[in-house]
Formats: sequence, C-alpha cells, structure tokens
Amino acid sequence: MKFSNLSKLFSILLMISFFSSKALSNYEKVFFDFSVELVDGKSIELKEFKNKKAILLVNTASFCGFTKQYNDMQNIWERYEDKGLLVLAVPSNSFNQEKKTEKEVKEFCEVNFNITFPITSIYDVKGDNAHDIFKWAKENHGKSAIPKWNFHKILINNEGKIEDTFSSFTKPTSNIIISKIETLLNT
Repeated sequence: MKFSNLSKLFSILLMISFFSSKALSNYEKVFFDFSVELVDGKSIELKEFKNKKAILLVNTASFCGFTKQYNDMQNIWERYEDKGLLVLAVPSNSFNQEKKTEKEVKEFCEVNFNITFPITSIYDVKGDNAHDIFKWAKENHGKSAIPKWNFHKILINNEGKIEDTFSSFTKPTSNIIISKIETLLNT
C-alpha cells in the first residue's frame, strides 16, 4: 500500500473514532448500583429491580409538548410489568418545563395520566449537576445517552447495562422500542 493510501486510511479511522458517539463501556458500575429518591420521598436502591429483564428510563417534564407520552409509558408498563419490565420516570427541570415540587409532579401524573409506575424526585439529567445515573449513562454509552430534551429514553438490560437510547420523538409504544423490550423480556 502506498504511503498516501495508508495516510488516508489512518485519517479516516481517526475521524471515525473522533465522531463516534458511543463511549468505550467499561461498566465499573451498572444501573443497579445506584439509588434514587421517589416522588413520595422514599429512597430506593435500584438493586431492588435486579429481577427485571428490561428497564425503560425516561426523563419527563409536566409542561413539555411530549407529556402525552406518559400515556404510552403507562400502557407499556401495564402490558409488560408482569413479564419483567420496569418503567421509571425521572422528572427533570433541566429544560425548564417541570413543576416546582415533587408533590405537584405526583399529583399531575396521577390526575392526568393515572400513572402507577415509579416516579423519582425531580433531578437534573444533564450537565455537572445531573443525577449519577445520567452521568453513568453518558460515561458508558456516549453522547446518545445524554437527554437532548424531555422524554429521552434509555433502555437498560437485565445486566444493568444500556441496551439502547431513543430520542424524545420516539414514542414508548413505537415498533422499535416495543421490539427491543420484547427481545429483552424473552431472553
């Protein structure tokens, strides 16, 4: 191979690695190593969910245009909970669209959407003040794990590792998410 061709190949490989959004996953910790406070004030160790085959982690906000996705989240929770799915909502004001208190969030979700899946306290989901779960997701899965907006979804497998991420535009009941959830539930 000529030097110029070798140089071009090296440049291409360098560019691919530079623009790749997926970090090298060493997973010193997994999802189950963290804890959260729920909207009702109860602290919970996520290791309590080690029996789950799939976890759909969604950052939410009450005043967002995607808030109707709460209906879809409740639907897949009801459909797959007994098969091993956990839906976990993480209310966040990172995009300035969440209510001020956990009490208001809880009431909003129960009254408007009859939510029965777990909802955490209000947490930041990006930046230096992000909850450790979201810092962990970024570290192990790269830029695609960082919420760009509310209702960003992170699908976690039974090992507590990130399986995939989905943008706010991808509904929880979309074929791609349902297919991936069902694959995880059937393994």
